[in-house]
Amino acid sequence: MVLELDAAKFESEVLQSKTPVIVDFWAEWCGPCKMMAPVFEELSKEYTGKLKFAKISVEDYPDIGGQNQITGIPCLIVFHKGEEVDRIVGFLQKAELKRQIDGILKQI
Repeated sequence: MVLELDAAKFESEVLQSKTPVIVDFWAEWCGPCKMMAPVFEELSKEYTGKLKFAKISVEDYPDIGGQNQITGIPCLIVFHKGEEVDRIVGFLQKAELKRQIDGILKQI
């Protein structure tokens, strides 16, 4: 399950989370973001209890995009204990995204 974030939920669900969180920064007009959405949704089911999946629109919440230095989308940022651990920019196929996520989770 992918959580839909707003500014308040970003604080509580991401920055205060005890579980690592991967956040998809996206926009409605972004083609690669639309391609990433089903891959992200599918992977969210495989990491239950290990990694929370969330998404936030940089159109609706530009301040949060700016605070996280989002310069290209889709941009996936992994947060752990409120801090950025790693980021993945651009569309990836499911197998490649899973490989990168597994590598990031091994580091934390």
